[in-house]
Amino acid sequence: MQKKLQAGLLILFGIVLILPDVYAQERQLTGRVINERGTGLSGAIILLKGSDKAISSDANGNFSMGVASHDTLIVSMKAYSTREVPVTGSMTTVNVALEPDANMQNEIVFTALGVQIDRKSLPYASQQISGDELRSAAQINFADALSGKIAGLDIKVSSSGAGGSTRAVLRGDRSLQGSNEPLYVIDGIPMVNNKGSQPDTWGGGNDGGDGLSMINPSDIERINVLRGANASVLYGSQGANGVILITTKKGKEGKVSVNFNSSTVFEQVSGLPKFQYRYGTARDDYNWTPVGTAVVKSDDYQKGYIEDFFQTGVTAANGVSISGGNAKTNVYFSYGNVSSKGVMPTSSYHKNNFSFRQSTRLLNNRITISSGVILSSEVSRNRPGAGYDNNPLTGLYLFARERDFNNYKENYAIFNPNRNLYKMNWYSTEEKQNNPYWEINKNPKLQSSKRIIANAKISYDILENLKFEVRGNIDYNNVLDDKRYAAAGNPVTVSPNGTWNYAKYTDQSIYTDGIFTYNKRFGKLSLNALAGLSYQENIYYDGMTVKNGTVSLQYPNVFTFANMPYNIMFTEDARYRKISKKGAFANLSVGFKDFLFLDLAGRNEWDSTKDNIGGQSNLNLSIGGSAIISQMVHLPDAISLLKIRASLSQATNEVPYNIEGSLITIAGAGGPGGTGGLNVITRAAYSKLKPEKVLTNEYGIEAYFFQNRLGLEFTVYNGVSTNQFLVLPGIQGSGAAIMYFNAEKITNKGLELTLNAEAFRTDHFTWNTSLNTSQNQNKIVELIASRPNYQIGGDNEGFASLSKTGGSINDLYVYHFARNTAGQIILSTGGVPTKEATQTKVGNVNPKFLLGWNNNFRYRNFFASVLVNGKLGGVVLSKTEAFLDSYGVSERTAAARDDGKMAINGVKPEGTAVTSIEPYTYYSAVGDRNKIMEPYVFSRTNVRLGQFVLGYSFKQKSANPVFKDASISVVGRNLFFFYKKAPFDPEQAMSTNNALQSADVFGMPSTRSYGFNLKFSF
Repeated sequence: MQKKLQAGLLILFGIVLILPDVYAQERQLTGRVINERGTGLSGAIILLKGSDKAISSDANGNFSMGVASHDTLIVSMKAYSTREVPVTGSMTTVNVALEPDANMQNEIVFTALGVQIDRKSLPYASQQISGDELRSAAQINFADALSGKIAGLDIKVSSSGAGGSTRAVLRGDRSLQGSNEPLYVIDGIPMVNNKGSQPDTWGGGNDGGDGLSMINPSDIERINVLRGANASVLYGSQGANGVILITTKKGKEGKVSVNFNSSTVFEQVSGLPKFQYRYGTARDDYNWTPVGTAVVKSDDYQKGYIEDFFQTGVTAANGVSISGGNAKTNVYFSYGNVSSKGVMPTSSYHKNNFSFRQSTRLLNNRITISSGVILSSEVSRNRPGAGYDNNPLTGLYLFARERDFNNYKENYAIFNPNRNLYKMNWYSTEEKQNNPYWEINKNPKLQSSKRIIANAKISYDILENLKFEVRGNIDYNNVLDDKRYAAAGNPVTVSPNGTWNYAKYTDQSIYTDGIFTYNKRFGKLSLNALAGLSYQENIYYDGMTVKNGTVSLQYPNVFTFANMPYNIMFTEDARYRKISKKGAFANLSVGFKDFLFLDLAGRNEWDSTKDNIGGQSNLNLSIGGSAIISQMVHLPDAISLLKIRASLSQATNEVPYNIEGSLITIAGAGGPGGTGGLNVITRAAYSKLKPEKVLTNEYGIEAYFFQNRLGLEFTVYNGVSTNQFLVLPGIQGSGAAIMYFNAEKITNKGLELTLNAEAFRTDHFTWNTSLNTSQNQNKIVELIASRPNYQIGGDNEGFASLSKTGGSINDLYVYHFARNTAGQIILSTGGVPTKEATQTKVGNVNPKFLLGWNNNFRYRNFFASVLVNGKLGGVVLSKTEAFLDSYGVSERTAAARDDGKMAINGVKPEGTAVTSIEPYTYYSAVGDRNKIMEPYVFSRTNVRLGQFVLGYSFKQKSANPVFKDASISVVGRNLFFFYKKAPFDPEQAMSTNNALQSADVFGMPSTRSYGFNLKFSF
């Protein structure tokens, strides 16, 4: 099947490339979209009626499009009346004036499967953002730019810098063990967004990136976010967590247009912990003086080496796009390049993007053939990580203060004549401490990916209102993860001859569908319908992994397969899965007098993961309706629009891959001459498994006031997830090591509010402001009824993120001080604070409220934007601070020693009250590993200046200008916090997986970015 699809796509690409131009009867139309005062409208959508060709007006309202005789343009914009403009006579220019819409909200939006509909008919919540707004602050990952701009969307960005992964969650976590992230769709076709490796607490590790970084933000025309399963049921199980639709730029007919953009952004560390440099070590590696011994203290200890370790990062992004064509054929080509040097020395990231798209209309515009190719190559070196082991920050932060850091910096490697190689120069033998310069120079980490996404589509207008299209897509990614740790490094974590962690795999996805669409008006009724079939085959993480750990390589620093020890396993990637899906879907939207709308959607899905357990297909359904009240009854003049909507959906999720079967790896047999043995892990199901099910209902109201100067959208929703796939030990005698079980009931309910306002408007100055806020409440009603103590998650040496019945997903548990009924801390016989026997819940890592306040200003040729981001509620934990206190290198421990005693509300075992304690005694009980973590839990609440842009647009007044448009701007990101209690940035994630959310274990410090952005076209 795969070979047939590939061959078919190649033939189709060949046909498209050799299509003759004889069909072209070019008519180039240029125009400008203006408001009632003659001011250009940016972001208006110009759609060629009866086709999928759509472009947006530029910052000044200008557009250019190739047309043929008898074509009709549909021009729409939110809060303005839609206009249809016929192309007549020899028309080559046109001004389209849009009037404020006093009755309805008109805007063409792109929904599931690339369908274009009027926003007023949507029965669910949706937000659309233009590509220009996404690119305004020069982010190289488009998903990062969504933070604070979409209600209900929680974004966490990896602390690993350029090319790192992003975690996006819409309306809270639903799955205990699967992905909670939305489906990303490019031009109507699902894309693969698999993550690479992620850091953990112990073994450290580096962020492996994700599929989103391969997209060039300059290629994005607009993004539409469909929140919740109600909006995305046509994608079946893949859309259960919502959908983010990406519409890319297409060719523009007429004179060839060249667009160039360039940005240079500098990044600096802005949030280091507070360190002390006046107390040194008296025992082992700890900068503490035990009670009763001489104090090791000096005011001459070396300072500034931690700050000097980091460098100013620089990210340069350049791109060029070429667009052109005629009334029949248009072409778009772009190239983008990103070159980044991180704040961590030796860390770098490079990316090259190529994209090509074309579209040709034939047979009197009844057939449209289009195709596209995206090529991406990414290379990351020494991407920063987190966790204890092989992390340069542990040795840097915990360094013994009385020693000479410069000596270890300049002589991080010293020659060992006995082994004839260089070994690490470091004073500590702890597994979590390395010389930071040895780590960044002698332990190289390489991650690369080479990806291609190719698609083709044929659309045929069978009748005036009936169209059929067939699409095909191939997505292929080749990933390499190569980590090398030099011989004679840390003997606890690295073998004497070095350690090699190697993984190489491919992700492959093939998608095809055929869709009939029908649109027709029957008097007062409007009908929009589609029906289709789809097939998708995904093979993920298809490759191998090998790592020797502390089992010594045969020869030092030779990182090849031939040098691996005989008893090391070469294994299939544990994440491997092969799944095929067949779907049949349909959607029917009926409108009455353009103020009552009913929407029905359904998808039946057959997936291969249920074939071997005799399961049935998965049915996904939704029903929704909307009513434009302001067109049904007379309302006060102040109300321009009043709309109510409601929807109900059922979404399902597939059974996990290989639910019944065995994972087999080939292991060494115990000697050099061994033939190899088999390591078998058998899995089974307790009983016939059902698909996971998510039932969601949603209700909303949309209103505009004062001639659309003020807009409001309010949504409430309630989702119930059942039948998740939980793992239990195999039943004795079953032959299975693990078994899957259908159970649980998890609810997510919340609200979302969006306010938009044209706060100020004159002929030369405008101020538009928007506020997004949302709340989500997650509750685990039940996991396994027969096992009330069943939980998901585990201990991370002193803290745990757990999911239990009665709680929420990722509740945080830590050890508290042991206290008596009067609240006094119970001390041991030696006067040391003690801890409780079990961990206590201290909150949930997810925020209670999300907040984003975006402001856009324009004065004549000047423009500016200001974004304030906020996350309110929730808790975070800093194990970094716990270790800094335990090792005595934090400023708070020095201040306590300066004071001599610390206040404490304690009690001895015999009942004697204690009101003060020695700092050494107190901090020996907290922090470090498996000790009291209560002092290191902080509020997640933070409010920051997330984005600032100030720029100038150059207006060309000559008849033949050199540039059509040009602008320059200064940009800033995460410039400062208005409010923050945590000692680190809670939104800069250590890991973007479900686990370790809002935990800091020697993660990278927070950073701020600033730079400039240049754009021009000719």
